[in-house]
Amino acid sequence: MTKTGFATHPFLLGFDQLEALVEQTARSGNGGYPPYNIEQAGPNAFRITLAVAGFAEADLAITLEDRQLAVTGRQEDEGDPRRFLHRGIAARQFRRAFVLADGVEVAGATLENGLLHIDLIRADPDRAVRSIAIGKG
Repeated sequence: MTKTGFATHPFLLGFDQLEALVEQTARSGNGGYPPYNIEQAGPNAFRITLAVAGFAEADLAITLEDRQLAVTGRQEDEGDPRRFLHRGIAARQFRRAFVLADGVEVAGATLENGLLHIDLIRADPDRAVRSIAIGKG
């Protein structure tokens, strides 16, 4: 018996990458660190906010490659003379990834009060109706 997936349905043409995208999203989960929020900032605007307390702007990197938005953080502990009796503020490196839909672009990013804000916008899709001419074969 052959199992048919969502992307192989005959009425969904051109969605063959959808299953790979879902698998990629599932693999990008990395526990709960750092915690984040995703909010709708307008009809076509979104904001991702990551709690990155203790990270400076130089410790963070944001990259976008093939619809995957990745935020990485790395701190150097070398030469730190402090001796902690309790260390509850995480300072470990991290990588948090988000898969963006087609048409969603990064508008900018800001770091303020230990929160990294990444603003996203989605362009309005062209909803014009086109007539397709039928040619003679």
